[in-house]
Amino acid sequence: MIFVTVGTHTQSFNRLLREMDSIAKKTRKKVIAQIGHSTYEPKNMDWFRFRDSIDDLYKKADIVICHGGAGSIMNALVNKKPVIAVPRYKKFDEHVNDHQIDLVKNMEREGKIIAVYDIRKLETAISRVKKIKKLKTKSVVCEEIEIFLNKLE
Repeated sequence: MIFVTVGTHTQSFNRLLREMDSIAKKTRKKVIAQIGHSTYEPKNMDWFRFRDSIDDLYKKADIVICHGGAGSIMNALVNKKPVIAVPRYKKFDEHVNDHQIDLVKNMEREGKIIAVYDIRKLETAISRVKKIKKLKTKSVVCEEIEIFLNKLE
């Protein structure tokens, strides 16, 4: 199952949802999307706006596709799921600034996620996930311990 989440930000992320809806029409995998405040309502995948908890979807997912929000990315990594992150852009009126691009670039550089900056490359990124054995999905606790130990040196 592919889980798509756009988080809780109040601006739409229709660009990601439209592209994923097009991909969902062609894939055999079940796709479930949390669409938040987006105005686009998918036709080829199950969707909901918000619910009390989405932890079960993170756990069941084979792949998590999300916006470039720290919470969404970390939830996927904590659940040891491959992450494809698509940052929201100010120029598309998806966010108030481009801070998600910086976060996604850093996480990509560390090998923790696959980043998609051009939405037309989302389908290719999904194909790449199948070929990658494992992204670096250390638990947050392990990372914090590692940071602490490095400071001691």
